[in-house]
Amino acid sequence: MRPQRFQNFVVDVLKNGGASRVQLLSEAGDSRHPYGVAVAGPGGESRWQIIGQLASGTRHDDPDTPVEGQPAPAVEPQAGDNAEGWLAAVLSGAESPEIERIERWSTREGQTSQGVTVCFHNTAKVFLRKI
Repeated sequence: MRPQRFQNFVVDVLKNGGASRVQLLSEAGDSRHPYGVAVAGPGGESRWQIIGQLASGTRHDDPDTPVEGQPAPAVEPQAGDNAEGWLAAVLSGAESPEIERIERWSTREGQTSQGVTVCFHNTAKVFLRKI
């Protein structure tokens, strides 16, 4: 799933996942990042830039062809979780057959930044970086 299609997907998922407001970054006044969302959810507002990595062997002019499989395992929010934890839980709760797994950045050893890597069955990845 490429950034533009993922951005549309994530807006719908967040609206249905308990966010009180979801906007594209461009609607929120951010012209520096071509893809991303501003979200008002549990714990306040957060902004997430969306960056994509193409599937192995594909080019930008190839069609964005979905590959489906078993949805990603559920990411359970933990007590005191930050916006990253909530975002990962909402994304996994969507049970998209295109998403193979979801990785939280802040749970990696030595990592201080917040973000989520969404890995797809077609080997493409999307990175949501908190800005």
